[in-house]
Amino acid sequence: MMRQLIIIGNGMAATRLAHALISRDATRFAITLIGDEPCAAYNRIQLSPVLSGEKPFADTRLLPADWYAANRISVLSGERVLAVDHAARTLHTDRRQLSWDELVFATGSQPFIPPIPGHAQPHVFAFRTLADVNAMLAMSGPVVVLGGGVLGVEAAAAFARRGDSVTLVHRADRLMEQQLDLRAGDLLAAHLRERGITCELNSGIT
Repeated sequence: MMRQLIIIGNGMAATRLAHALISRDATRFAITLIGDEPCAAYNRIQLSPVLSGEKPFADTRLLPADWYAANRISVLSGERVLAVDHAARTLHTDRRQLSWDELVFATGSQPFIPPIPGHAQPHVFAFRTLADVNAMLAMSGPVVVLGGGVLGVEAAAAFARRGDSVTLVHRADRLMEQQLDLRAGDLLAAHLRERGITCELNSGIT
């Protein structure tokens, strides 16, 4: 009898795990993926080109829809897991109760939003999901990107490609300080300024 495997999460890690298990032995597990986003699994790394308009969202999908059906994988999209009962080996979503033999958490990380005044306003966004991208695309006007790491630089560049006025604010003395030395950080900042992006280093928002 196939064991019931539930994967909480429907992102890149969850999809890769499901694909690997099916490739190794398609008869061992009956797999259910649960994701709180309403759309199919997609490559989050490709959200920046979607934001800039360089790529349609359809091109970011990880696997075709018929792959899941062909491998008898159930995908529960737009559902949130509310509780897990380890003793009973059950879980509750906001729609149903499910039983499992094996349970995997593959929920990914959450963005840190500094608790500064105004951070909960409707024009303030994180940059993690397709819903975030769609919400940002619905807005217009000057853009301030807080954080000069990889994702912040990508977001600033994407907005600039769209023709928006962009200011990139970063607390360190160089962009992407976890990846770049001072010289490389200066070169990156110069490149962004050539694109019309204002880089405010050693700065924060209060």
